[in-house]
Amino acid sequence: MATIRRFPLVAATLLAVACVGVLLGLGQPAAAQTTATIYALAVAGYRAVSMLKDLFRGRWGIDLLAVTAIVSTLVVGEYIASLIIVLMLTGGDALEEFAHGRATRELRSLLERAPRTAHRETPGNPVEEIPVGMVRPEDVLLVKPSEVVPVDGLLLSAAGTFDESSLTGESLPVEHREGDTLLSGAVNGEEAVRMVASATAANSQYSRIVALVQEAAASRAPTVRLADRYAVPFTIFAFLLAGIAWYISQDPERFAQVLVVATPCPLLIAAPVAFLAGTSRAAHSGIIIKNAGTLEQLARVRTAVFDKTGTLTHGRPTLYGIQVSRTAQGISPSRVLQLAASAEQSSSHVLAASVIDAARSRGLPLLPVSSANEHATQGVTAVCGNQTVMVGKAAFVGPATSGFEKADVASGQLGIYVGVDGRFAGMLIMRDPLRENAVATLAQLRRLGVRETMLLTGDTRSTASHIATEAGITRVLADCLPADKVAAVAELRERPVMMVGDGVNDAPVLAAADVGIAMGAKGATAASESADVVIMLDDLSKVATAVDIGRHTLHIARTSIWTGILLSVGLMASAAYGFVPAVTGALLQELVDLATILNALRALGQGRRNSAGRRFGRKTSTVDPERSLPPAAFHGPNTGL
Repeated sequence: MATIRRFPLVAATLLAVACVGVLLGLGQPAAAQTTATIYALAVAGYRAVSMLKDLFRGRWGIDLLAVTAIVSTLVVGEYIASLIIVLMLTGGDALEEFAHGRATRELRSLLERAPRTAHRETPGNPVEEIPVGMVRPEDVLLVKPSEVVPVDGLLLSAAGTFDESSLTGESLPVEHREGDTLLSGAVNGEEAVRMVASATAANSQYSRIVALVQEAAASRAPTVRLADRYAVPFTIFAFLLAGIAWYISQDPERFAQVLVVATPCPLLIAAPVAFLAGTSRAAHSGIIIKNAGTLEQLARVRTAVFDKTGTLTHGRPTLYGIQVSRTAQGISPSRVLQLAASAEQSSSHVLAASVIDAARSRGLPLLPVSSANEHATQGVTAVCGNQTVMVGKAAFVGPATSGFEKADVASGQLGIYVGVDGRFAGMLIMRDPLRENAVATLAQLRRLGVRETMLLTGDTRSTASHIATEAGITRVLADCLPADKVAAVAELRERPVMMVGDGVNDAPVLAAADVGIAMGAKGATAASESADVVIMLDDLSKVATAVDIGRHTLHIARTSIWTGILLSVGLMASAAYGFVPAVTGALLQELVDLATILNALRALGQGRRNSAGRRFGRKTSTVDPERSLPPAAFHGPNTGL
């Protein structure tokens, strides 16, 4: 009964077909023809109204041909064929709805998972359940086990485990500690946690994602609009061919036979279904594509431009090695790191956290700091335990220590100098390494048709060249200001150009590119108007996945369009010569509709595989590259780096 209520015209048509069959079985062909004629004309009248509405919207073709085919088959007495055409039209609507539902399954799942309630704590009162729209920043919320995080906020509990697959496509649970950012839409683990809201529901991550996906689903790609335009010449061609066949054969049935196979349902259904399916597949992979036209641009990308810090690299320098001073006595590499990290507790420099993380990851306890003095951008002096430690640049540590040795660091590396009690102790070698999958991603992009790659960065030429060489990038432009990046992208000739950045610092150049991709975006950055594509997971391989989805979707859409056209034209030609009776033609056209729409749904599936045999972009490692530090190469005194 639910199916009948959902598709009443299909049910009515099947009932009419059954009645006609019963009447024919009882030997009442006249009654059968009358029943079929009345029902078919009623449906034709209903479709005529729909045709007029479409004409006012600037779309035409399907209903005009369909109504003419129904009337012409009735005129020549082919009432069985007219019923099949009606069944084809009503069944086509049902099939389109089914295909649309399959194509937007991931998009609908986003809406279904949207947070609706929150549990708010107020001093002196029990926890109250409120609509998520009532949550305000600074509200303290309780998130129960397996409950969806209602709004963006900060974790107040000591630790928590969350499923962020609906946001990032990452299937593995993510662990967060006190003070970490929680994103709305993530699912809490087995323990209740407390959090403080930092945004309203409307301004939280999940609502922004849903809004972006809905915008994409409502947009129309150029290929979809092109399919609409195909309907006009196709309709004219169908009427001309039908008229010529009638004129040459002097048989009015030929006119009806040609029009029966000329209803181009797949022409106008298959392409939108394919693009919806591609958008849905991207959302499932943690890739938000803001409009269907971007999918088509991704499919044609010829130049890929990358930012360096935070895009090709993690943006978090890690400890690469330790050089101990040749004149230092009784001090080990571990001690140099421990003292430097202890002093860096009092520093606000961006590198301080990396040094502290390196020490903690090696189990080195940090010493208490009794006094500290930070020199902005230069370094810090601190009393750690019973020793005075200086950490910073060579120009800061060198003049204040004896036995100072300034070493040359390799390209792409940075030295942090350490002095202890007025003597030079050694140097920490830091680097922001290339992402583990950067080389594979660039190689995959080349296989997907990208002809030119470029690195744009504000970093020094030596560091940029080192990273570009490692990644296999052909062109480098270093020491860039934002305006320089925009100008460089505008001058590129191999287009379309895809720019990959972090969505914040690279906003101008993301907007200037044909396709701007913001990678690893969180919070409000996800809704940045500068980016056309937002990758929710901090995973560079998703860039190649986005291009692959675009190419796969465009291929499927075009294949569906031209398959429908060629099959219909072939059937029309056969019908014009009298080889396809009206009833047979109606059945064959139904198969054409089914084949092309099912082909369009293939856009939900995966594209090509990479050389390793797995789907490209599928994350297999259980280690979060942002949270792991490679083991440092510790070296003793006199062994170099």
